[in-house]
Amino acid sequence: MTGRYIRTPIREESREARDQGFVEVLEPFTEDEAVIEAQRCLQCAMPFCVQACPITQDCRGYIHHIANRDFDAAAKLTVRDNPLATVLCKTCYHYCEEDCVMADRGSPIAIRHLKRAALEYGKSDLPYVVTAPRKEEKVAVVGGGPAGIMAAWELAIKGYPVTVFEEKTILGGQMDTIPKYHLQGYEFERDLERFVNLGIHFELGKRAGEDFTPESLLKEGYAAVLLALGAWDPRTLGIEGEHLPGVFYALPFLLAMNTGEGGLLGRKGRRVVVVGGGDVAMDAARSSLRLSTPGNVAVAYRRGEKDMPAGVEELEDAEFEGVKFLYNRAPVKILGTEQVEGIVLQKTMLGPPDANGRRQVVPVPGSEETIPCDTVIIAAGEKAEIQAMPKELGLKVSPHGWAEGGKEDWMTDVEGIFACGGRSVVYAMGAGTRSANAIDAYLSHKAGRQPTARPDPLGGPVPPTLPEGYGGPSWRL
Repeated sequence: MTGRYIRTPIREESREARDQGFVEVLEPFTEDEAVIEAQRCLQCAMPFCVQACPITQDCRGYIHHIANRDFDAAAKLTVRDNPLATVLCKTCYHYCEEDCVMADRGSPIAIRHLKRAALEYGKSDLPYVVTAPRKEEKVAVVGGGPAGIMAAWELAIKGYPVTVFEEKTILGGQMDTIPKYHLQGYEFERDLERFVNLGIHFELGKRAGEDFTPESLLKEGYAAVLLALGAWDPRTLGIEGEHLPGVFYALPFLLAMNTGEGGLLGRKGRRVVVVGGGDVAMDAARSSLRLSTPGNVAVAYRRGEKDMPAGVEELEDAEFEGVKFLYNRAPVKILGTEQVEGIVLQKTMLGPPDANGRRQVVPVPGSEETIPCDTVIIAAGEKAEIQAMPKELGLKVSPHGWAEGGKEDWMTDVEGIFACGGRSVVYAMGAGTRSANAIDAYLSHKAGRQPTARPDPLGGPVPPTLPEGYGGPSWRL
């Protein structure tokens, strides 16, 4: 296949360059390459790419502008829909590309990479403004990650005074754990620069359950509260030796890598085993590899290769960089006295389906093997820390670990308090939008007014509309 069915190659750093540290792996398109790639787009009447996006980013629209070499228009359209565009152009799982019709004929359009081209070659430093009538009702958002930031943006441009409470001293949530070979560190700050005129107030170092409670915020005069807590509490393995020095949980490990804390940087020659099979496990393995000279990093996953939940790109990059994979292996215990000395893994096989129809993992008797190592990183998933939250809220924890309100609009059992989250940055942003819309509908109903449609955050006179042909989302939060 030739011509429009083949994707314009995306250049990547060599194996040798990656071995030197956390250099950004993907290189941007040149302007000419971006135009060539954008001209492959069929501009479908039914924009399946947009329907696949949890924030309904009009990717068809900005690709059209790039195809016409109008990078300023592409950048403007991108940041109009997406307040975290600089982050997402490098980290989004590009669900849009999975639904691109070109994938059935050859290679999907490089939609995420074209978003990056729009921002790099077009004028993207466009500050957001508030044109909607100012509301009297104050809203509190608890959590400064992607769900909380998106909700705060949605509410602020609709005219609400918004305060964001974040327990850490920096904003970003789990975006701060994304390794520097994906994000160099300036991207989120560049996105936040566009917020300067929105009047959002940020309270950092304020922990829910200690410095305030959701109900106390209502008593202080906030008309609504959104809990966007994220999922930081690591799921444990419950095996012997899990608390030995040298055992780390993946998200704290990745956060420490980015902040330089925890004494992790500069420790070479490590033998690392990562337990887990998702994208966080791949991040932990690839980051560990950059600390090991020569690299000696293995990933142990209790199912087979085809069952790995990590994205294809992450798996391919991990293999290319030298990560070893131990499939159908489950951890039994971690060995050592004062320090990790090894991990015992047991072979597994698939048994009968469980209640959800997925085949269960069954250990193979007598198949234990010891893998020598001095570091074990557990990436078995995370869940929200809701122990400090009042039980009256009736919070439920989703299968992926974040806290949600039990009602259809994500309101909790306490009127005026909502809760949401999502399984990736862009899904969390989609949840933030849905929650913000629910809060606006709730407050508007109480005040006897109509809910506020999203105005143009860049000050244009016409509110943004969904692209022509859009028929509703093909995704589920």
